[in-house]
Amino acid sequence: MAEGVVGLLIGKLGAALGKEAATNGASLLCQEASALKALFAQIRDVKDELESMEAFLHGAERFKDIDETTGIYVRKIRLLAFEIEDAVDEFTYKLEDKHGGFAAKTKKRIKHLRTWRRLARRLQDIKRRLENADRRKLRYDLSLGGIGNDGGSSGRSKSPEQSFQFAREEDLVGIEKNREVLMQWMVGDSGRGCRVATVWGMGGVGKTTLVSHVFKTVRLGFDVSGLVTVTNSYQLDDLLKKISGELEVPIDDDTTSVASLVERIHNHLQGKRYILVLDDVWHPDVWFKIRNVFPTESTGRFIFTTRMQEVALLATKNCTIELAPLDVHCSWQLFCKEAFWNTENRTCPEELEDIAWMFVEKCAGLPIAIACIGRLLSCKHPTYSEWQDVYKELELQLTNNVILDVNIVLKVSLEDLQRNLKNCFLHCTIFPEGYVFNRKRLIRHWIAAGYIQEIGSKTVEEVAEGYLNELVNKSLLQVVKRNLCGRVRWCRMHDIICLLALAKSKEECFCEVYKGSEACSIENTRRLSIQNASIEHISGSSAPCLRSLHFFNSHLRTDSLKAFLISFNFLSTLDLQGISIKRLPKIVFDLFNLRFLGLRQTDIEYLPKELGRLQNLEVLDAYNSKLSILPVEVATLRKLKYLYVVRVSKESFDRVLAFGGIQVPLGICNLIDLLALQFIEATTEILCQIGCLTKLTTFSIGKVRTEHCADLCDAIMVTHLVHLTIGSADEKEVIQLETLCLPSTISNIELIGQLSEKSISRLNSASSHLRLKLCFSKLNEDSSACLLNLHNLVELHLLKAYDGKELTFSATSFPKLKLLSVQDAPNLRKIAIQHGALQNLVELFIEDCSELRDVPDGIEHVRTLEYIKLKCSDELRRKLQIKGKSKECNEDTMKISHVKWVEIV
Repeated sequence: MAEGVVGLLIGKLGAALGKEAATNGASLLCQEASALKALFAQIRDVKDELESMEAFLHGAERFKDIDETTGIYVRKIRLLAFEIEDAVDEFTYKLEDKHGGFAAKTKKRIKHLRTWRRLARRLQDIKRRLENADRRKLRYDLSLGGIGNDGGSSGRSKSPEQSFQFAREEDLVGIEKNREVLMQWMVGDSGRGCRVATVWGMGGVGKTTLVSHVFKTVRLGFDVSGLVTVTNSYQLDDLLKKISGELEVPIDDDTTSVASLVERIHNHLQGKRYILVLDDVWHPDVWFKIRNVFPTESTGRFIFTTRMQEVALLATKNCTIELAPLDVHCSWQLFCKEAFWNTENRTCPEELEDIAWMFVEKCAGLPIAIACIGRLLSCKHPTYSEWQDVYKELELQLTNNVILDVNIVLKVSLEDLQRNLKNCFLHCTIFPEGYVFNRKRLIRHWIAAGYIQEIGSKTVEEVAEGYLNELVNKSLLQVVKRNLCGRVRWCRMHDIICLLALAKSKEECFCEVYKGSEACSIENTRRLSIQNASIEHISGSSAPCLRSLHFFNSHLRTDSLKAFLISFNFLSTLDLQGISIKRLPKIVFDLFNLRFLGLRQTDIEYLPKELGRLQNLEVLDAYNSKLSILPVEVATLRKLKYLYVVRVSKESFDRVLAFGGIQVPLGICNLIDLLALQFIEATTEILCQIGCLTKLTTFSIGKVRTEHCADLCDAIMVTHLVHLTIGSADEKEVIQLETLCLPSTISNIELIGQLSEKSISRLNSASSHLRLKLCFSKLNEDSSACLLNLHNLVELHLLKAYDGKELTFSATSFPKLKLLSVQDAPNLRKIAIQHGALQNLVELFIEDCSELRDVPDGIEHVRTLEYIKLKCSDELRRKLQIKGKSKECNEDTMKISHVKWVEIV
């Protein structure tokens, strides 16, 4: 992973070199200009050297664990790269330090002259050490230490899942349902032509176990059968030779060309029934390169196993199985079969059950981890104390041999990742084990850390979301929840993957986790995650080059934070989310390199004018803090991309921001790189400046009055908004959006306050998927009719928004709507759904509607409905909960009998 460090550094060196032209045009002292010229020359030399070795480091990643020389070299390069980064950060800070008057600036320039010379000598020394390391390694290739020059395929470990291919049938656990489905796909239809089935999931989840068992069972029903493992670095001719061997295709020694192999295989399979398993397929192009080899007029059946979703999509129709980790019952079964394989009944002794369950929970349903740990424990004395020692070692990530096969699974997955993706993945180790992280928060971290760059016409946010999807598709992150449009909303890292990623992160000096209960050396680490612990016993002086500091559920005092930060001059991320701290120590505002300042859910009440010194700040996240106003200096932070100053009051309703907004200073128009701005107070002067922020994708504004509406509509027209929130000054104020013209990029609108009927009609957008949340809108039977014309809605939330007695959805209304939520409608007595309405509705929430006596009329026609949550009147609750055969009960329950899940609160 050293190439991840080097890659980021190359980008930083490039940015530093971009300042050379500006210095040449500036009025500089002759000596200073000469010193800067020498320094830029050293930066350029170091950058060229690092670019030369970057590709080598990527290849060396797979060998550094098995070749000691390569491992030593990679570690040396990583530490030298850290030194270069420190020098470049200091240079950038001193170059951009323009505070003070003429006398102060002149004094600084004289002082900087010595700094430029010192940094040039330092870079020259680092370059010399790079060259010395190179000479010790002799040359940049992979031929040393017995490593071949075959592109690295010889160094790749065989997938550990293959050790399960010959598992005894009595040892198989939790595969019964999927086995029957897969067998039906393979032998249930004997028609000619090709059928492709895919089995996908994270490494170690049991894909090969399942498929090899099915293959062994059904292969006798085919004329020809074969199982081939596909390496990530496969060569087409080698793959075809393997397929030929498995399918018993007669080939001569001189049959080496791809064309001749294709012809032999094709002719051999003519008129035959054949089945081929391709195990561990990494890329879809494998199939596209070989599919024409197989005759379509024969009966061909294919099974691919993969950890990539894009490969899984190659399946015929719906012939794909996504393997999930085992449930608790199956996990326990597998553990006992492995840990007590040499006992007669394979059951856990009562005295070991507590510690055994701790191991099972740690594995979180991952079969390969359960099996490996079970086998290890089977070789230990069956005593609580000995098993407890193993568990403690596992907790400390000291027993790599305990889960060696699982480590190989992760290693192979990491080797396939591009450099920026590796950094994004390892960044997830900052969060505690089992932590569920929000997509937006994760993306903000990635952007501020410098992992994300714009690609073509894509914004950094779009690139970052693409990276997140790729980690999910590669089964390295698990989706906890998606929104109804399919976008990842929450995700997490599997506990075993997290355990191994932490070991990798520590090895690479990427991140160190401190929980307070164990010794922690933070020397050379660049990121520190403090979890449920105090910082009193950590020495900041042992990690002066720390770049990122994160706190989770920790107690922190302002004075202790001040003492801790003294050594961290180069800190770029300080995330204090959830910490009960009322003010920041002034030393925070001396952190010139700070990109991310996280104050979310803290007790911070004000920010001083010194905030303006953080000229590199990109993220200021003070969501749900105690801030009520921002200093005028915030308008000078030209690099700011995200500004969250949302104050969630006690009156807030179901995550809706009640009437409010925080004052921001004039000059906000200077922040032209802003992507997100929420939740600010409306003024005529501020609204006239919002139109300058053309990169805004998220915008929230409150305390909007009637006289503001025209300016607000004009400001929105010139942006690329995706998320828009508008809140009125109070419940009596009417939001008038008659001149509103929504940008085509909009997908999420939240309106808080009364709306005129014409305003509702202006909510049409070219966006094909629109989510709308209305709060305190005072809609009734007449005004709500305007909503029915919004045919592109996929979600509609009415929160304290409906005052009418009846709510009717006419035929053909809301054809795309997937979620409907009606909450706190005290006068609502009847909901009617005409035939043809809401034909794609999946989720329905009706809550706090005390006058509603019946389930919605016509709901029985909405056949797509999967989930209903009803928090309703006592009368309706009794109707739905009565058990019996009364006519009344049957009529009400039959209306929703087709719904998979009905929750009555």
